[in-house]
Amino acid sequence: MIITTPFIVIITLLFVAVFLFARTIDKRIWVSGLLSIVLTPLIYFYVLYPLINIFSDYHHQKYFNAETWKTAPALRYEMGNDLKTSKMLIGKNKAEVKALLGAPEWFSWNDAIKANDSNYWNYNLGMKPGAFNTKQECIKLTFVNNRAEQLEQYQLEQNFDD
Repeated sequence: MIITTPFIVIITLLFVAVFLFARTIDKRIWVSGLLSIVLTPLIYFYVLYPLINIFSDYHHQKYFNAETWKTAPALRYEMGNDLKTSKMLIGKNKAEVKALLGAPEWFSWNDAIKANDSNYWNYNLGMKPGAFNTKQECIKLTFVNNRAEQLEQYQLEQNFDD
């Protein structure tokens, strides 16, 4: 476990709340303190921490790894930000991109030619974990003269039918 400032603040506030609640049960400070010391970590790790993970959209960030990209597609959303910020794909040709990411999953529509254009490669990053997340993360690579010029990250709304 990494001890950070937000963790210390949350634990301190939780301890104070549990202590004040315990004081309503028993007025003796040593009993309230003992209850607070025992209950604070239990409440944090079994109640508060799971709720924070369910309702926040925080997720781990990983550096891009071509093998993980291909073998664990469910974890691609963790590498999407690194692909965008590092600009490692910009300037690479289609063969180099295909070697790193694999074949494109679909081509985007181009209104100019009224068809799917093989210069717009799309990859599914998956869905970020969270209770109310209904958007699928995707990236689109734009090629000009067989070279990647732009990487765009976007979201698709998912409809879950009954």
